[in-house]
Amino acid sequence: MSEPRDPNAAMTRPIPAPVVNVETQAFWDAAKEGRFLIKRCVDCQKAHWYPRAICPFCASSETVWEESPGEGVIYTYSVMHRSPTGPYAIGYVTLDEGPAVLTNFVDVAPNGLAIGMKVRVKFQPTEGGPPAPVFAPA
Repeated sequence: MSEPRDPNAAMTRPIPAPVVNVETQAFWDAAKEGRFLIKRCVDCQKAHWYPRAICPFCASSETVWEESPGEGVIYTYSVMHRSPTGPYAIGYVTLDEGPAVLTNFVDVAPNGLAIGMKVRVKFQPTEGGPPAPVFAPA
């Protein structure tokens, strides 16, 4: 049986290396520099996440990379308590630019999260790949 964990301890967990492909290479290159990129459609002007070449709103292939401050609010979250590495939380952050990002939450205790809480992106090392965006309280 494992030792009980401090319920006020900040959460973290190992993140597997992401799959990097031609469509997402620029995103992961920027992540290595600590920059968070999103895509914006030139035709409909909507920002979108997950980075992809085709706009999910209007199907235009005219999309551009845009640097984001990576700030937003928690839309929803779920805390997983049964984990070999201790509790961790995943959920959606609504970025100030509009897109919702599925993410891990770090640097906060499970009971410290709240819907509507302001959060900011940070980059966490992965298991053998580029750093991944995670969100922490702003």
